[in-house]
Amino acid sequence: MNLPNYFLADLAPDATPSAEMLAEACRTLRRNRERYLAHHSTQKMVNLLSSVGKSWLEPDNRFRKLALEQGPGATGFSSVTLATGLDAFFKQLNPEGFQALLEQDLGHPERLDRLSATAPEREFHRAGLATAPELLVHIAAGNLPNPALSSILLGVLVRSAQFVKCASGTSLLPRLFAHSLYEAEPKLGACLEIAEWPRGQVELEKALFQEADCLTATGSDETLADIHQRLPDKTRFLGYGHRVSFAYVANEALTVSSERHVVAQAAADVVAWNQLGCLSPHVIYIQQGGSFGPEQFAEVLARELERREELEPRGELPAEAAAVIASRRALYEVRAAHSPDTRHWGSKGSTAWTVVYEADARFQVSCLHRFIYVKGVKDLTEALQGATIFEAKYRPSGWLRRRTRHPSWRWRWRAGAPAASVLWVKCSSRP
Repeated sequence: MNLPNYFLADLAPDATPSAEMLAEACRTLRRNRERYLAHHSTQKMVNLLSSVGKSWLEPDNRFRKLALEQGPGATGFSSVTLATGLDAFFKQLNPEGFQALLEQDLGHPERLDRLSATAPEREFHRAGLATAPELLVHIAAGNLPNPALSSILLGVLVRSAQFVKCASGTSLLPRLFAHSLYEAEPKLGACLEIAEWPRGQVELEKALFQEADCLTATGSDETLADIHQRLPDKTRFLGYGHRVSFAYVANEALTVSSERHVVAQAAADVVAWNQLGCLSPHVIYIQQGGSFGPEQFAEVLARELERREELEPRGELPAEAAAVIASRRALYEVRAAHSPDTRHWGSKGSTAWTVVYEADARFQVSCLHRFIYVKGVKDLTEALQGATIFEAKYRPSGWLRRRTRHPSWRWRWRAGAPAASVLWVKCSSRP
């Protein structure tokens, strides 16, 4: 299937836009928003996005088929990994999910449409109205597709015009999503632009920054700092920098009956997007005292990752990434030969998956691509101390220490696990 040239990213790869073209595109997006998008209700946007999400889950959806055919070459993920990741994303696009999102973020599902008040707010005679930027600009990272899709989705929900700048060579999935929105509602597609060009095009970025009301960017901390420095004062900035995560499994979850379920959930998070997401764990901390210990957990996890590789292969890696994994494996092979505190398991004849058990509780940065550490700890405090040492080493004013004492500490319970037993934690440390 050949995509029509609705967006700049649909043009030939060597067709780099000019600064004037970008400025005019942004002005057109603003006009189209005012004509076609601004006056729609939130409910209409929810219905439209839910319909698009449902269509992406259908096996014969032409955009999905193209994503699975061309995606492995464009993204490096296998078609099975892409299908699993896209299914997880689009299954969330339903009226119930949007209702929960709007209530969580805005307090009331109609707050984008009119002055609205929750029951507690009415007691104090208060109400609120949420407004969105007229023009949102997104600078998308290239390692994962879902963050860019989420940015587009939320921009549509709040009825902003959007310009999405993708990293060079990474626009396939955002383009396909944008085309599916255009097919569902052409006037909505006219309020959206997708483009890509190589890094270092300062004049193009300057023209884009000048037009934006709000700019979101995903990337390294250095990239975000550079973007923020070059933005006009009038432009609001939301940056999403580097994050690493670890998991904690309490001994209440480590029973004979729950072992298989907990290990399967841990393996699912390692396999998802080949461990490249900010919520992908680098380390799994296992609390001692359960029906099976950390070393046994690591061994069972290795068997589960071997099984998952048959069902959902990781795919080929660039030679440099494979070399890093091979070098790290060799290091732990030597350690394991000389110390009972270290063991390791790995795929035969490839670098498809690796599990390393260490008694040392200090946090370790994984080389990713399904390379996971398992470490034993006495309790959550010891796990947090291990992560805090890492945080203090790389960022002395550690976010992790502040967040552990703050009610908005970011965690998520694994579905089906006993309460207060399995915890996935995200912190903002960086190697």
